[in-house]
This record gives sequence, structure tokens and C-alpha cells, in this order.
Amino acid sequence: MSQVAVVGAGYVGLTTAACFARLGHDVRCADIDADRVALLSKGEIPILEEGMPGLVAEGLSIQRLRFVVGAAEAVRGAEFVFLCVGTPPGDDGSADLSAIEAVAREVAPLLEPGAVVVNKSTVPVGTTRLVARWLAEAGAAHDAQVASNPEFLREGNAVRDFLQPQRIVIGCDDPAVAVRISELYRSVPAPIVVTDAASAEMIKQASNAFLATKISFINAVANVCEAVNADVRDVALGMGYDPRIGSDFLHPGPGFGGACLPKDTSALLRTAEQYGYDFSLLRGVLDVNDRQRDHIVDHIRAMAGGELAGKRIAVLGLTFKANTDDLRDSPSLSIAAELVESGARVCAFDPVAGDAAGREVPGLLVGTDAYDACEGAEVLALLTEWDQFRWLDYTRVAAAMAEPRVVDARNLLDPAAMRRLGFAYQGVGR
Repeated sequence: MSQVAVVGAGYVGLTTAACFARLGHDVRCADIDADRVALLSKGEIPILEEGMPGLVAEGLSIQRLRFVVGAAEAVRGAEFVFLCVGTPPGDDGSADLSAIEAVAREVAPLLEPGAVVVNKSTVPVGTTRLVARWLAEAGAAHDAQVASNPEFLREGNAVRDFLQPQRIVIGCDDPAVAVRISELYRSVPAPIVVTDAASAEMIKQASNAFLATKISFINAVANVCEAVNADVRDVALGMGYDPRIGSDFLHPGPGFGGACLPKDTSALLRTAEQYGYDFSLLRGVLDVNDRQRDHIVDHIRAMAGGELAGKRIAVLGLTFKANTDDLRDSPSLSIAAELVESGARVCAFDPVAGDAAGREVPGLLVGTDAYDACEGAEVLALLTEWDQFRWLDYTRVAAAMAEPRVVDARNLLDPAAMRRLGFAYQGVGR
């Protein structure tokens, strides 16, 4: 059993802390938000994540997991200190490392001899080197080590992804340190990739940028399919059987969002620019993603008769994807906001994030359920792929609407079945 400190009790930090406790380590997880720490200490989870409540409750009950206020309280006596603080993107796409720097300087004089500081936050290439410099400047012991151990967690599947990962990446200059970090994961059945810190950081950003590229590619293909009267679902199916391509992330929609893909793609583009490389491919990926949201709005406008002002639009789904309460850079929320700005009367429903979205978008009405949101609507826009929207009583939906017209931005519904119910139907690439 190792003594592990996790600094940051957000999405990544909470997952890291709870899962390391499950793996048998003694974990203290710190956050600057005292109210959040109080809630977590009682087993109350502030994020929607499958399996997390039980995992935290288990860790608390066997006293392997504790939540504390402030990094200093967590790092004393720790063999490993995982940095899991936010690195939000700036206006130019570069990551804001101020929180990481602040924590590194705070904990430096408190580190135990031989302690390893591990970057778990999503950071640009070169950050491990910066953290080592900040620690040294702030008085860390000469034998303090810094490593990169990027996370590959999908929201809604984070617990499973941590405990049953496809790979574990460790980046550092000292092989002995890599061995020590790998021991934390001894019971986890996954290949371990040991490399230098810069390569580990690049693996994280390149992986997310590649996934973003697949999404933008299939969205662009979907738009061509609409022009040539092809069905992108069949096109993606035929492509996905090729093992060199694979079927994952070949699902057209309103574009990618969330806290990872947009930020990492922009950050990698920014890194390339800083080192003099014109990564035009990634600029195209981001451009397609931005225009895809406008493409969905254009479909909604056309379905509404060419004008949005004064039209009542129902929106189902506001989170950036299903099975999470995350609204960060959500294409669904962005589209809803654009509809409101265009003068539409928008009533939305999301299973978990409706009230939060209402606070973020002035003028957005929030329905009590999906049927309430559809009442009197002239167009229904299905924007997030919550499974419950697949199984609505669409006869009841049609009766509630002023006009039975649907823009299915996730291709969740069967076009033929919807048309039999009297709907005018518009999907993506179909």
C-alpha cells in the first residue's frame, strides 16, 4: 500500500483518488473548495458518473479515502502527489497552467524525500519540465521527481476506464521512478507504456486530436451524403468494418465538445505553431467542428420554414454527450443558445442538466419533461443522444407539437418510422 495525495477533487481528481483507494492505496484527496470537500466526505458526489458513488462510499468506509481542504494537508507523508487541477484553454488555444504552478510552488517545501509529483492534468508538451523547475525554485528536496501519467477517461465511463484501461502511459527520465509509478497499478490488467515525459504528454494530446479528427471527418462526410442523397449510417458501417479504420467515433452529429477534445486539439495546434509547424489538418478539424453546429442550426431554420424569429423550438438534450451532466463546450447548449439569439422561443429538456443550462443561457426555457418541452413546438431538435429520447411516445409528441417536425442531430430515430407517424424528419447525412 502506498501513500497517495491527489490535488484537485474535480472529475479527474475524484476518479483518480477513488480508484487508487479501490486498488488498495491510502489516498488523501485535496480541494480548495471547502463545501465540495464537506460533501465528498459524506459520500455525496457532485458529478454524474456511473459507479462513482459506490466507489467513494467504499473508500470512506474502509478509511482508505479521505477528503481534505488544501494541498498542504494532503501531501505531508505522501510518496506520490498527483496533480489533477484544471488547465482551461486561453483565447489562443493554449492551456492555462497557473493552477498547476500555484500548487507546485505550494507543495514543494512539504514534499517527503524521494516523493514523486505526477502530472495527471491534461497539459501541453513540456509541462513536466516546467513543474520540475517550479518545484526546485520553491524549495523542493533535490531528490523530488516529476513524471507524466496522463488520463484517458471518458465521461460516463471513467471508473471503468481507470480500472480497466486500454493502456497506462508513464513518462519520466528515471526508469526507477517509472517502476515505482507502475507499482501503483500492479493489479490493473493493461499494457504499460514507459517513455520520456514529452512523449507521454504528446500521446495524450495526439490521441484526443485524432479522435476529434475522426468526428470532424465523418461530419464532413455526412454533409456530402446529404448533397448526394447517400445515407451516412451505411457509409460509416461499411467504413468501420475495415480494421485500419474502426467504427468508433464514426457517428455524425452536431460536433465534438466537452472538456477534452476541443481543448487538446487546440492545444496541440498551438504547440505546433510555437515550434514553427503549420498543422493545417488540425485547423481544418476545428473549423469543421465549428461549422457543424451552424449546419444543425441551418437544418432547424429550414424545418421552421426559413425563419427562426418568433418560432417555438423544442430542444431535447443539452449536455455535450449522454450519461454525463457536463455542459462544458457542449455543441447542444451552443446550438440552443444560437436559437435563442436568433429570436426563437426555445424550451429545452435534459435529464440532468436542464436547470444548469437555464442559468447559462438567458432566455432558455426549461421543461419539466420531454413532453412538456415539446408542447406547442413547431420544430423538435434532438441534440444529445440520451437513450430515453429514443423510446419516447412519439405519437404523444406529435399531438403536443404545433407541427410534427424533427431535426435529429444524433440520428437516434428511425426516419421511416417517424415519417409514418406524420413527422417531417431531417437527420444528419441521411
